[in-house]
Amino acid sequence: MFRRRGRPGLLGAVARTAVVAGTATATAGAVNRHQQKKAAEKEAYADQQAEEQAPPPQQYQQPVYQQAPPQPVYQAPPPPAAPEAPAEDDVVGQITQLAKLKDAGVLSEEESAAAKAKLLGM
Repeated sequence: MFRRRGRPGLLGAVARTAVVAGTATATAGAVNRHQQKKAAEKEAYADQQAEEQAPPPQQYQQPVYQQAPPQPVYQAPPPPAAPEAPAEDDVVGQITQLAKLKDAGVLSEEESAAAKAKLLGM
């Protein structure tokens, strides 16, 4: 029979492609299984750590009748709000107070007039 030399024929190329594809699939499957195994081990380790840090079950805790009852927290009621006087009453009250101070001799006529003008915005 005649043997061909040089580049492989169509069947040789197909066979080589099949071998390469099969090897790639096998390698990818092995890597995938390895990663899944590592992930499962990591999750099991995390579960074990969480279990160790978890509080003990209810049966090992102190019975309810031996625990001190929680202390109630009382808050003082807010102080009542003082009624706000209208601005006009405030100005009138201040002018009245200035007049009393002037009559008592604490303020002079000029000081009283200046303070009254300041209150009235003049």
